[in-house]
Amino acid sequence: MTYTRYVALGDSQTEGLGDGDDLRGHRGWADRLAEHLARCEPGLLYANLAVRGRLAAEVRDEQLAPALALRPDLATVMAGMNDLIRPGFDAAKVVGVLEEMFAALSGAGARVVTVTFPDLGKIAPAARPLLPRVLAYNAHVRAAAARHGVTVVDTFPYAFFTDARMWSTDRLHASPLGHARFAAAVAHTLGLPDSDDTWTLPLPPLPRPTVWRAAVTEARWLAGFAAPWIHRRLRGLSSGDGRTAKRPTLSPVVPVPD
Repeated sequence: MTYTRYVALGDSQTEGLGDGDDLRGHRGWADRLAEHLARCEPGLLYANLAVRGRLAAEVRDEQLAPALALRPDLATVMAGMNDLIRPGFDAAKVVGVLEEMFAALSGAGARVVTVTFPDLGKIAPAARPLLPRVLAYNAHVRAAAARHGVTVVDTFPYAFFTDARMWSTDRLHASPLGHARFAAAVAHTLGLPDSDDTWTLPLPPLPRPTVWRAAVTEARWLAGFAAPWIHRRLRGLSSGDGRTAKRPTLSPVVPVPD
């Protein structure tokens, strides 16, 4: 199938954090997917409504109506991680919000794609207690997607999705490699030309770090990223405060050489 109007909804992962910077711009998996689509259909138009820091309900409230107004034939919805790492997370409630977006977008004729989350505790040991939340979220996503014919890119079964090389140093956002792999996963799941299953291949093994090196790495992450994140939450601040979508309207895509 050929897609000509692609709209991406979501938070920082879909905005592309970890793949570029605020000065040069963020590319990210959704931009990479749009570039693949544009190589298949040069007339492709693409909008990215994602904004970092948004909760699932904020994605729905701020992005769903604009997305529907753009009349996409392909839409991706990735949200819920910012909810999952907060106190009081309710998987059924959060995925219920996602399901509203699934229903509205698919009901408007779009092919909708969503995602399950990997085991966060294998990315950041401090997140190990969150595994029951991840499992509950993923189960609800699969069920909601099935009710609306939504395509799910299931990352949880693949060990390489928790490889440190797939994540930036903050362990919250994918690295350029992670964004590229996920874009390839979506392209293959959609059955796009020039896509294949090589995204499923494991990464080459790395030497096991010493206990000392692992401890130093954890200490640096806690001081450099976890502590500032907690500080923002306590002050009621978000990384997305004052920010708007980087690509709010449909426009042509120029593929970027890798």
